[in-house]
Amino acid sequence: MQYLMALDIGTSAVKAALFDVGGRLVALDSQEYQLEKPRPDILEIDPEAYWTAVQAAVASIVAASAVAAEDVVSIGVTSQGETLIVLDDAGRPLRKAIVWLDNRAVEEARQIAAAFDADEVYRRTGQHEIVPGWTAAKILWIRNHEAQLFKQVARFLMVEDYIIYRLTGEYVTDHAINPSTLYYDLTQSDWWDEMLAFLGISRSQLPQLRFSGRDGAVLRASIGLSSNTTVVSTPMDQITGAVGAGNVQPGSITETTGSALGICANASDPLYDPHKRVGLYRHALPGSYVVLPWVPTAGMILRWFRDELGGGAGFEQLCAEAMNVPAGSDGLLVLPHFSGAVSPRVNPAARGVIYGLSLGHTRAHIVRAVMESVAFMLKENLDMLETLGLHAGRICSMGGGARNDLWLQIKANVLDRTVVTPEAQESTCLGAAVLAAVGAGIYGGLDEAVRAMVRMRREFAPQPELVSCYADTYQDYLQLNGMLLPTFGGKR
Repeated sequence: MQYLMALDIGTSAVKAALFDVGGRLVALDSQEYQLEKPRPDILEIDPEAYWTAVQAAVASIVAASAVAAEDVVSIGVTSQGETLIVLDDAGRPLRKAIVWLDNRAVEEARQIAAAFDADEVYRRTGQHEIVPGWTAAKILWIRNHEAQLFKQVARFLMVEDYIIYRLTGEYVTDHAINPSTLYYDLTQSDWWDEMLAFLGISRSQLPQLRFSGRDGAVLRASIGLSSNTTVVSTPMDQITGAVGAGNVQPGSITETTGSALGICANASDPLYDPHKRVGLYRHALPGSYVVLPWVPTAGMILRWFRDELGGGAGFEQLCAEAMNVPAGSDGLLVLPHFSGAVSPRVNPAARGVIYGLSLGHTRAHIVRAVMESVAFMLKENLDMLETLGLHAGRICSMGGGARNDLWLQIKANVLDRTVVTPEAQESTCLGAAVLAAVGAGIYGGLDEAVRAMVRMRREFAPQPELVSCYADTYQDYLQLNGMLLPTFGGKR
């Protein structure tokens, strides 16, 4: 029997998963590593920590599954985007990796913004703003602050590229992980030479571009698998997770409610927002694109409430209590901007609001109002996507929030759309395995692989009697949001 391995290199841990060709999970392991934060704006890690964690996770799932090494036919690798790793001409890291959350390159982002027209950057790269986290700003920071080291750099890689190099000895990267580097040209499916020249780097210092699940390299590292195993690149983790939830057709929309809220909307053509509220990326499927609205606080608001105001109750108890509160939370509204507003309205200075409290409200009302506020925020972003021409049917929901039936039903009623949840909780790993299956030739294409490997767990249909209630409450939410957001300052 043939098996597929997925490696998901996250911010704080590596996940390794083994699936059969039907998409059933056989084994899963996670290996954590510690990030270093010497200053508030600096976040780094020794690149060797990634590789050590990968080796341990692979060994664990191979041992746990008792699958023969030669039966693991393909590995799909996915990761966070933007994290920068620089190598010398012998393939050794020259410094610690600069993690995607690192914010040191503020001045370098300003320099890039001053040198390039913002509209041109958006058209070329899909990035609607120039921020310190983009890989280009990190490279420029090394050039400005570590000039001698910069001269020694033979390769500029991201985490996924580095792990593929350690697995295969080849320098390759995925088209669909590169738009947020700021030196990848979406319009040409190639590197953007003008940006490379500005950064002072050359094409020879960058890996070869590959489409997701295609042109795989052969495994060379000794990690207990066969040397005939194929290794393929995949998109950045959020897009790979969408593939693992079946998002491969234009018009498909997945949303992930975890600590934050992320939305992945599939489009057949590049969709540029005239108001520059949302970034544009490549999909795993060549010729397809995704837009990725996101907001920084969703599930973490419930965690904050549990920890600070929950009185020792756990999530299960709080959610059970919230089920007894009527739709609309008896007039209680929450604005979920606990770490600023990002999409579709931008105001970094915005903060959370609990509005309309009375002596009749309980903690259960606040919990339900938080859930409703995240659903309203989701709807506001989907309404924005509608104005760009993206019309969704059903919505696929993932993340920790997808394990809460009350929250899923609230979303279905607020959106007036059917909400479905995937059977696989590890959608990102499954997405990498789906692309690994395509790379190994097990399936003829991405659509066929998804049909064979991805299944839905449950469906939540809108309840007509509550849809109209939430339509009114949503208008109240929009009115409150519009009134209060400008009062925080920082609006742009």
